[in-house]
Amino acid sequence: MPRQRQSPVRAEDLQGFKYFDSVLPLLARLHDAGTGGDKAHNRRLFFDQYVALMLLYFFNPILTSLNGLLQASALDKVRKTTGSGHVSKGSFSEAQGVFAAPLLEGIIAELAERVAPVSPPAEWAALKDMVAVDGSLLPALPRMAWALWLDKQHKAAKMHVHFEVLRGIPLRVSVTEGNGSETEQLRQQLEAGRLYVIDRGYAEYQLFQDIIDAKSSFIGRIRDNAVWEVVAERPLSDKARAAGVKSDRVVWLGGEQSGKVFQQQLRVIAVATGKMEANGKPEILLLATDKMDLEADLVALGYRFRWSVELFFRWLKRIVGMRHLIAESANGLRIQVYVSIIASLLLSLWVGTKPTKRTYEMFCLFFAGWASEQELAAHIEKLHLEDEDST
Repeated sequence: MPRQRQSPVRAEDLQGFKYFDSVLPLLARLHDAGTGGDKAHNRRLFFDQYVALMLLYFFNPILTSLNGLLQASALDKVRKTTGSGHVSKGSFSEAQGVFAAPLLEGIIAELAERVAPVSPPAEWAALKDMVAVDGSLLPALPRMAWALWLDKQHKAAKMHVHFEVLRGIPLRVSVTEGNGSETEQLRQQLEAGRLYVIDRGYAEYQLFQDIIDAKSSFIGRIRDNAVWEVVAERPLSDKARAAGVKSDRVVWLGGEQSGKVFQQQLRVIAVATGKMEANGKPEILLLATDKMDLEADLVALGYRFRWSVELFFRWLKRIVGMRHLIAESANGLRIQVYVSIIASLLLSLWVGTKPTKRTYEMFCLFFAGWASEQELAAHIEKLHLEDEDST
């Protein structure tokens, strides 16, 4: 059957303009980026305008394609908001090779700083700097030659996300080909003063030592066949037992060769999840950490928080993956992913409190076009009222 012709986009059909007030002043610094080669001053689409258009795309499910976005760029309201004129497909496509995605990292960092700090319960104070790190695949088109994954017909890119658990916000993101190393990406982005929470895909002993050398700490799941030399058995508190902790040992981690990278002793804490393995035995997680002063129940809780933030990773992957790819180059896709992070931070600033599972569900419905901006606003207002009641 012939494809139905879509109705023209109208200004009154568009939403999300309120978010631009927070971000346009930050985007202004990008205006002249990538214009060094434009000696004739012919450029009509600038980096700040390009990012503003992509934000408009994310906040408006009615824009289902690049053509729809370009059509919307001709509307007076859009032109006044983004500062651009009517954008042609050629100009938009060229932009992904002209503007440098890393310039958006500073804007992500500034927006993250604006999200209000949280006051966790006193017993969680030791987890306040906890950052969960994970990677997630984004399906790519076969013609995206750079997005190496399984084979020529199965391409993918990979997002590597740093997520601050207690504030519920992304701090950093990078994008590689699908085969990109998660451990290398984390190694390149290590910061001091963090408590990194990582799953067993990051269980590389040299990475553990690199985290410590970077003046940070970690809670990481290690493989079930890991070996160590026990230095001391630590007694378990009632809280630890209630959290499922089965043992808490100070160890020299690793075998004769693998353990040589460590310059200090670590702890290995065995935690029962309450689930059963396929063989009928209880599932036990082995968690390694350099934090000698962290209560065992908080080590277990910290790792459990890592699983809770996978909700955010799934949401982020969904809002990026559900939208038509409007950029196919490596740099262009990085910009699209960075803009999705900016969009999520703008929503967090609007929410003003840590999003709940229901909030993420509402975000998904909003980005899918099934919930209106008014319905999302009503949910946010309910969250604020619940916060006041709990206070």
